Amino acid sequence: MKAKTVLPAVAMTAVSMVLTLAVVMMWLGTAVPWPVALVVGLGIDGGWLATLAYERRLAAQGDHSRAVTAVGWLFGLVAAGVLVAHALTAEESAGAWLAVAWLPIAAKALWLVHGLWERTALTPAALGAIRGIQQEARDEAAVARARLRAEASTEETRLTAVTEAGARVARVQAKTADALAGAWSTLETARAGEDTGRALTSVTARVTPGVTPRWELPVWGPMEPVPALESGPALTDEALDALVDEIRHSEVPALSYREMATRFRGAGHSASEVRLRAAWKRVVA
Repeated sequence: MKAKTVLPAVAMTAVSMVLTLAVVMMWLGTAVPWPVALVVGLGIDGGWLATLAYERRLAAQGDHSRAVTAVGWLFGLVAAGVLVAHALTAEESAGAWLAVAWLPIAAKALWLVHGLWERTALTPAALGAIRGIQQEARDEAAVARARLRAEASTEETRLTAVTEAGARVARVQAKTADALAGAWSTLETARAGEDTGRALTSVTARVTPGVTPRWELPVWGPMEPVPALESGPALTDEALDALVDEIRHSEVPALSYREMATRFRGAGHSASEVRLRAAWKRVVA
């Protein structure tokens, strides 16, 4: 992964240095002796390489120097300026020389990108942990979406079933109401008919002469509720003890508990089994 950023930066740096040296030799070679032009070209490239090497050393130690970075960018600008000046003064292929004048700046930018990559690079273990966390989050989201879809489908099915059941109940109630209305109409017609009255008169005239019985329709509607029977007041402990003692000694020899309980309930008295046994124990004691 490191080669993806460092190799382009190295290649761009090499091309930029060769191009800068060639331009200095061609441009200054006609005005000064070629050794002087070579020294100038190597000075620009050497300064560029020296600041770059020092920057890389500081980066390897986890440090950074703004002064060194500024000097490195200065050498890059000088190299780019030389290329631009040569392109502007060249009589032939000025456009081509101007098109490659950005190479020193591009090389510095690539080394900047490589430095940023190094400061943000993670180990394979950390990357694996991050991938695992992301996969777990995706799995949980997928499970949550599936659960929501299943719950929505279940709720839709339930609502559909309830609606259909309600519709069936409504249809049955409507049919029942129609049937009851028809039967009621038939009964009312039979009750109001003249033939029905004469038939009832002919049947009941011998028993009750002169009386025409009236046939009442059955009641169809709410009825008066029947009041619940009120239970008698519960016996007190003293009254219960006296009653148990009286029933127990109603015969000689005295009755057993089972016989006493049978006669007690047969006489219409009421008491819980717990209270009845407690009264028996108090009387026998």
